Amino acid sequence: MLCVCRLAAQAEGESLRIYRGPGENVEALMAKGDQFDKQLQAKEALEDYLPANKLEPNNVDLLVRIARQYRHLMSDTTSKKEKLRLGYISLEFASRAAILAPNNAEAQLSPAISLGKMIPFMGSRDQFNASPRIKAAVDRAIQLDPANDNAWHILGRWNRVLANTSVARRVLAKALYGELPVTTNEEAEKCLLKAIEINPNRLMHYIELGRIYAAMGRKDEARKFIKKGLAMPNKEKDDPEMREIGQQTLQKL
Repeated sequence: MLCVCRLAAQAEGESLRIYRGPGENVEALMAKGDQFDKQLQAKEALEDYLPANKLEPNNVDLLVRIARQYRHLMSDTTSKKEKLRLGYISLEFASRAAILAPNNAEAQLSPAISLGKMIPFMGSRDQFNASPRIKAAVDRAIQLDPANDNAWHILGRWNRVLANTSVARRVLAKALYGELPVTTNEEAEKCLLKAIEINPNRLMHYIELGRIYAAMGRKDEARKFIKKGLAMPNKEKDDPEMREIGQQTLQKL
């Protein structure tokens, strides 16, 4: 496992190297970074966010933004090692935000999003340890903001993954690490329907719901929702990756 403290220190070092001096305040830096964030230009956004973080290390909104940029950078690299390195930096900033703001839904959700992106590249033990952290973070975010569609999406995906974990893998996990939670695709379906109800304009919700229906053997519904998602334009950083997953799922139906 990579050293989170060392990675966070690397990020702090980056902020020192690109600090522009006392003439720019946090608000101005954040405003400039936000423009790059809207354009999904993570590297450029960090050139403003990291110096702002140096000035205000406990600014929760800023910590959440920085965590998001490192997640975006994960999508820009093909190296598993680099994805994990960036993921752990993202997780460090996200976790700091969550600790500082226990009643802020976005801050509570941020570590779950980072862990969710990291899980495919983690070892088995780290995956096992990440699962309850994701669930706890999502539950807290939904408690604070029941209208957070992203939280419902992550909870639905969490349910789908566990619902379709094989018996053999469950037995192995229990022997090595502990028992995995038991859930169902029906629970996953409810979460994604809720996410779509809250925000019907995100393609990832439809494709994820289609994946759930595919796992349930409801092929017609799977095709319907995946195709609906694929027909929508890319707007978010993860949309191209989600679109590819949707196309792969369609091919298997």
